[in-house]
Amino acid sequence: MPEVVTCILINEDGDILILKRSDRVRTYKKCWSGVAGYVEEDERPIDTAYKEIREEIGLDKKDVELLKEGDVFEYTDVYENIRYDWFIHPFLFKCRKKGKINIDWEHSGYLWIKPSIVTKFDTVPHFNTIVSGLLKGI
Repeated sequence: MPEVVTCILINEDGDILILKRSDRVRTYKKCWSGVAGYVEEDERPIDTAYKEIREEIGLDKKDVELLKEGDVFEYTDVYENIRYDWFIHPFLFKCRKKGKINIDWEHSGYLWIKPSIVTKFDTVPHFNTIVSGLLKGI
């Protein structure tokens, strides 16, 4: 079962960062999501989260503040005729640094949006559920 992190970043205006996955990634090409990545063997999910934030959008640990770690979310999906049993560790971070997000090859674009309109985007499966769960009570 792939163990992954999904990181939602929120700014001071209450907008969340969504990233459009490029056509060079393995799964969910051209779908919108948060910062995400596989947890490597002997790596803690929180360490994966900080690593992926640095690699995918160019922000260091000092540029973000961990607000919440959500409950692990499990689901099964079939993408391009391959079954995936996902085990997701969701995290919510506050973005401390203003300025441009520097996306890597895994993404073709990004937007800061109000969480209430996330359902208007073609997202990875269950993205709205993860966003809603993380923002509950914030």
